[in-house]
Amino acid sequence: MVKERGRKPIAQNRKARHDWSVLDVYETGIVLTGTEVKSLRQGKASLVDAFATVDHGEVWLRNAHIPEYTEGTWTNHEPRRSRKLLLHRGEILRLVGKIKETGLSLVPLSMYFSDGKAKVELALARGKKAHDKRHDIAKRDADREMQRHIGRVRKGRV
Repeated sequence: MVKERGRKPIAQNRKARHDWSVLDVYETGIVLTGTEVKSLRQGKASLVDAFATVDHGEVWLRNAHIPEYTEGTWTNHEPRRSRKLLLHRGEILRLVGKIKETGLSLVPLSMYFSDGKAKVELALARGKKAHDKRHDIAKRDADREMQRHIGRVRKGRV
């Protein structure tokens, strides 16, 4: 049997970096049932409304949508069930301290297979205000315009 290598993306939370300022990123394992893994291998998942919480020393991924496996039987899974995330004890304690102390949140950025194992990229993030979002958009537009101008200068079209 051929062993999978590398990183195969499944789902991304595209609005996460727009709505949140990411301070730290963690790669976590995720506890799944068999039909959930099969559904993920088909590339079906959504992290749009997903978030993570720390309950009783364990990290849980809430509200992530993994659709039912089409060929599954009565053993199929619940699409929006809570799923346990796997982190080291020290990382969990550090997260608990930062979440309680400064009011930060845990936001999933992406879900992928790494060497055949399902992983979730979890971010410790602070919510952005409307003026922060406008500032980021203005900065991105200015950078894009500057790159266009540099390209024109290199081609001698100025």
